[in-house]
Order: sequence, then structure tokens, then C-alpha cells
Amino acid sequence: MERPAAGEVHMSQAIQPAHANSRGELSAGQLLKWIDATACLAAEKHAGVSCVTASVDDIQFEETARVGQVITIKAKVTRAFSTSMEISIKVIVQDMFTGIEKLVSVAFSTFVAKPVGEEKIHLKPVTLLTEQDHVEHNLASERRKVRLQHEDTFQNLVKESGKFDDPVCDEDDGMVSTRGTSVQSIELVLPPHANHHGNTFGGQIMAWMEMVATISASRLCQAHPLLKSVDMFKFRGPSTVGDRLVFNAIVNNTFQTCVEVGVRVEAFDCQEWAEGRGRHINSAFLIYHAVNDKEELVKFPRVKPMSKDDFRRYHGAIARKRIRLGRKYVISHKEEVPFRIHWDVSDQAALSEDNVEAFKKLVAKSGWEVTSAVEKIKIYTLEEHDILSVWVEKHVEKPAHLAYHLLSDFTKRPLWDPHYMSCEVIDCVSEDDQIYYITCPRANGTKPKDLVVLVSRRRPPKDSDTYMVAVKSVILPSFPPSPQYIRSEIICAGFLIHATDSSSCTLFPMEGELHRMKRERDSELSGERGGLGFCEEGVESEGQ
Repeated sequence: MERPAAGEVHMSQAIQPAHANSRGELSAGQLLKWIDATACLAAEKHAGVSCVTASVDDIQFEETARVGQVITIKAKVTRAFSTSMEISIKVIVQDMFTGIEKLVSVAFSTFVAKPVGEEKIHLKPVTLLTEQDHVEHNLASERRKVRLQHEDTFQNLVKESGKFDDPVCDEDDGMVSTRGTSVQSIELVLPPHANHHGNTFGGQIMAWMEMVATISASRLCQAHPLLKSVDMFKFRGPSTVGDRLVFNAIVNNTFQTCVEVGVRVEAFDCQEWAEGRGRHINSAFLIYHAVNDKEELVKFPRVKPMSKDDFRRYHGAIARKRIRLGRKYVISHKEEVPFRIHWDVSDQAALSEDNVEAFKKLVAKSGWEVTSAVEKIKIYTLEEHDILSVWVEKHVEKPAHLAYHLLSDFTKRPLWDPHYMSCEVIDCVSEDDQIYYITCPRANGTKPKDLVVLVSRRRPPKDSDTYMVAVKSVILPSFPPSPQYIRSEIICAGFLIHATDSSSCTLFPMEGELHRMKRERDSELSGERGGLGFCEEGVESEGQ
């Protein structure tokens, strides 16, 4: 059995029927309680004093666990600041009959040390023993910046969303009101609900919030809601034994096969209860998928905002989705898996055509949604399971053939793209297919990156006005990974360039399967970049 590393806390639990929902799966609320308890113990192990939950964010649920299986939760402090700490949490499920382990969830929580009396707290730094410890220590600082900037970023995105008309809001067909999804529940805090600090256990509050959110989501889809992620549990204040906690949940918005539910918690003591004057102690936004009896994903109906408050929540959900995409794909917690193809000279024509066909399939997929539209730029995203694809659209006052010439010749890229240091042709496969070696600058103090990519250019056939540039990483034995660089890869990306008239065109940069890579900067998170673009580990196109 694996022993916990220094500063790490492990909790193992056998899943019993009392821990499960009606489908025999581990209740998300029960898992949240165990996660919070384990994280608290890791924080207190480092701090040496009592600690309380400040927030829990970036919660992603990858797999479900069932009755009879064993859950192991691993928590450790990634970085200590003056009085707060970030805790990294990883949840594994093991099947007792096969011994197979699967990743259930990853999350990050922030805990604050409680001083004893008037003693001031200054936490000791985390001891970094491995290279991974150093990586997590650096990323913790980036995640903290995102948390601190969250409210400003959110407000900026909400303001931005008011600058353009939402095409969905202008359509009435098949749209529904969210009023029927409103749920209210009340809980009386009893001694078993309190933690060892005398306050209501944070994990218990999260479990109650998850319960009312699930009810709200089920009223919209009439299926089995499955919690896929949590935007953030933010603890604004404490509650104690004897308090009445009122939970209000409602659907804010839907996005194809997922729905966002907002939950607000207010606490009342006896006097406050009589006066109807509560304390806002917690808020969270939970994202669900749903499956029918055949275990097929259900597509949620679009919601129609009616009141001023409906519109506030509707546009707020769009802004939060953009922030979630930034957090999830800028600083991903998934392990990198190589998906580059081995370049075979004897089969180079077929591999080049496969590159083009893969890009065509990405372009032809249905379900693209507008996530941003400012002036002449639109950004679309497509989420399929844990795969994110991005498509940007922009009209430019340049002829299509000129845009094609500039964008398809990657040797010119360093002249206008600061994310390219160098780009050289290392194999001229044909007139329209070249293999490039690309180097990119450092990001966040890490090593510079390099890529080996196949670029396939296709001019439009006689019956079309659309140029195409497809990009994909390949493996060349003559250019192995170097210890001076981090070898990155592009799974599927490229440009469509559509001629609108003789002097202008519309550009469509696209890339797919962003979840494969570990992100290190937020190219669209704040909504401040004016150019169209996509980035794949430092590969960014600005077609302006």
C-alpha cells in the first residue's frame, strides 16, 4: 500500500449503500464532505493550528464510484501564503475485484489558519522535494491570481456580454422559463453537523447545496442529473449549531448537454429567523450533465430569461463558463498523453491527407456555441465529454489569397506572432505540405517549448472560395525531444479562409481537443485581447 508522502494526508472509505444515490453511485454530496475533511486535515498538518475552509474551486468529476468500491482521497498543501494555503486534492476509486484504479476527481481548496487568541499567524513555506512539487508550487501562485481577480474578471465579462445580442435570446422556439426549477430547502444545524471548531462543517454545507442543486437540474431535464464540475464554493461567513440554513437553487442557463445551477445559502439564528433577516454565508455554481434510462446524454432545452433577474443570471452563467474554460484548460490537471503520429516517408501522401480530413471533420461538427462576440470577432466553443474545441471568426479587409499566403507560410510567423521564436522547414513533403520545427519562448518561468508539425495547405477547388490550412504534430526521429525544451503538440488545428469579395475575407482559426495539453496562460480569460486567436502551447495566430 502506498504510504502518504511528507505533508500529504490520505483518507480511504469503503462506499456503503448509505453513501449512494438512487442509482447506486457515490453521492456527490458525500464525496464533497470527505474531500473537505481530508483537505482540512492536510492544512492543519502543515499549519499546526486549526484551519477553516475559505473556498473550494476547480472541482472536476471524471468518473463515478459505486457501492462496494473504495475511495481514496489524497490531499496536500501545494503552497502556503501568509495566513492561507492552497490544498491540492485528488480522488481515486478502486474496484476491489479487479484492483483497477480510476481518477474520480481533482479539486483545489483554500484554507485559512485560525490564530490562537491574539497571536498572529505566519505560515511556514512548503518543503519542495520533487520536480512535481516545484511545478505545483508555481501553478498555485497562478491559480491564486485567478481567484483574486475572479470578481473583476467576471464583471468585465458580464459588461462585455451586454455589447452584443445573444442569438439564443432572440429565438423563442423550444425555449423554456427557469421559474419551475426554483428550489428552496431548510436545514437546522445540529451538533453532528458541526466540525471540531464548533462551526457548521463546510463539507456538510456543500453536501446540502449539492442536494438542492440536483433537484433544480432534474426539474428542467426530467432525467438523472450527474454533477460534472463546481465553479466555486465560496464561504462568506460562519454558521453554528442552532442556526437555520435556507438554501435557494435555480437554473441559470443551459449549454447543449450541460446546465448551470446557482445556489445561495443564508443563515439565521433565532432572532434573525423571527425578523426575517438572514446572513449570506455561501454561494456556488454547479454544472450538471444528465442521462436517460439508456445512459445517453440528454440535451437540455434552452432557457428564456423573462425578468431582469433572469437576464442577470443568464449572462452571468455565460461569463462564468468562459472563466471555467480558462481555469480548466489554461492550468489543466490531466496528464499529458502523446497523440503525435509517427512520420512515415513511404506513406506521407496518406498522412498529409489524413491531416486535412481530420481538420475537415472538426469544421463539420455540430453544436458550436458562441461564447464571445465583440465588434467583428466571434469566438465559438464545442465541448464533447472532456474535449474542448475553439473556433474564431473574424472579417478582415484583405483579399483571401493574400491572407492565405501570410498564414500558410509558417516561416513568416515569428515576424508577427510573439509566441514564435523560430520556425524552419525541416522537410518539404510536397509543394503544399511541409514539416516545420518551431520554438516558443518561456512561459511562467518554465523551459521554452518546441514543436514538430505538419502543415498541409489546400487552395479552393473551382466550385469553392475557401482556402484551408491544416496543422498537426508529427514525430520525426531526426528531431527528438531536447532537454532544453518542453516538447508540445497540436492534435488538430488550422485555418479556413473564405473570400467574401475581391478585397476582403473571413478568417476561421480552429483547434480541437484542448484537454490533451497542460495550459500555462489564459489567452481569452479576461476578454481583453482584441485579436482573433487560438493557442496550442504557445502557438497563437493573430490574423489581423
